[in-house]
Amino acid sequence: DDFVINGQKIWTSTADRADMCFLLVRTEPDAPKHKGISYVLVPMDTAGIEVQPLRTMSGNLGENSFNQVFFTDVRVPKTNVVAGRGLGWTVANTTLKHERNSLNANPEGTLLKVRDLMQRETINGVAAIESPIYRDRLMKLQARALTMKTHGMRMLTCSLKGESPGVAGLVSKLQNCQINFDMATLALDVLGELGVLYEHTKYERARAYWQTHSMFSLGLIIGGGTAQIQKNIISERGLGMPREPKPAQGK
Repeated sequence: DDFVINGQKIWTSTADRADMCFLLVRTEPDAPKHKGISYVLVPMDTAGIEVQPLRTMSGNLGENSFNQVFFTDVRVPKTNVVAGRGLGWTVANTTLKHERNSLNANPEGTLLKVRDLMQRETINGVAAIESPIYRDRLMKLQARALTMKTHGMRMLTCSLKGESPGVAGLVSKLQNCQINFDMATLALDVLGELGVLYEHTKYERARAYWQTHSMFSLGLIIGGGTAQIQKNIISERGLGMPREPKPAQGK
């Protein structure tokens, strides 16, 4: 037996190159809310799938491409359901925990690029790294990056043991994305007016890298659950703080 899937999925990373994708589909129409959703694996070469690339403000049509995917009478075996019918919401949340932990998981590598930039660029004839103000900003970022490297090792240990990262995975997403954005901001400040150059120009030291990195990092702060949402979940589920009040229904 097969499921016949019709619908659309948007903001799908690398769908133009993927062999498989997962979908959250409603397989139990009479079940309440999340209980009627199943997590289904779909081969991307299945008939009826159309992939359209999306251009974002960071111009990411290459390695970090986003896409929208259309499904028209796509037939998928029911054996492609993960965990079981109606358990899609649980599986999706587990997927998100691991995905959030991996987003921008290497701030230390970006930090080295910022350091190299500060060694090359000059401000009033002096290397930027010699400026007490810029050097102080770099050192604060280094402390945060090393902290998250240690945190990442802890997350790796959880993964090797088959344990759920829990809210610690949300901490990874929240902090790593913000650190990467802050590093790009520092780099743009060091570049000064060259930092606003987007396309490749004769000013090779700009190369549009840091502006692209800044915009993409900002997107990751929002994607996969905004920073504000991450903070709410961490405070409520991790720290046991009171839940955020919900507006009265019907108002």
